[in-house]
Amino acid sequence: MYQFVTGPLLWFSFLICIGGLIYRVVLYVRGLDWQLDRVAYTAHPYLGIKGALRSIAHWLLPFWSVGWRAKPLYTTIFFALHIGLVVTPLFLQGHAVIIQERWGIHWPSISMALADVLTITVIVAVIFIAIRRLGLPEVRIVTTLYDYFLLLLTVTPFVSGFLAVHQFGDYPFWLYTHILSGELLLIAIPFTKLYHIVGFFLSRAQLGADFGIKRGYKAKGGFAW
Repeated sequence: MYQFVTGPLLWFSFLICIGGLIYRVVLYVRGLDWQLDRVAYTAHPYLGIKGALRSIAHWLLPFWSVGWRAKPLYTTIFFALHIGLVVTPLFLQGHAVIIQERWGIHWPSISMALADVLTITVIVAVIFIAIRRLGLPEVRIVTTLYDYFLLLLTVTPFVSGFLAVHQFGDYPFWLYTHILSGELLLIAIPFTKLYHIVGFFLSRAQLGADFGIKRGYKAKGGFAW
């Protein structure tokens, strides 16, 4: 069973995740319409690329954008959550061992102490976000059970992995819960709001290109249309 869920099933999960993300990216790019958006993307690539990179950088780093600075506590929790979500699964020692065993790749890893800190950070951050969704009327009104399901789906691999590593209760149960929930999370990414792990870069790049081109030409006296 263990060989199957960490072998063929893991490969299947990665293929669905990567293939689905590629499909969504292609759809997004093909859906761009310069006539509809009034932006000459291909005619002014320098202004577009400059604006896209600037937009991504300002929203990718904490407190660079006005939006991040307006909510310092939420921004701190948000970035702590995403750092934990990215770093922990990529560089966990147990995952590095599986990569070595399955594919013969020497993968870097972080210490178990740091992994524990990041895991607890993710769990606390998810609880904070759930409470925020319940407590703030402007957030609660746009929140559905679907959003809470995604929070639960996201945090389950971390909770179960933490319990498995520290051998709380039934170790095999928590181990398989960790593996299967992680694979379910991979499969869900392209088909849910979790797609924003790629969609963020696409939307920020598009908005940045739009404003970069429009502002660039406004400074020169307007568009040549």
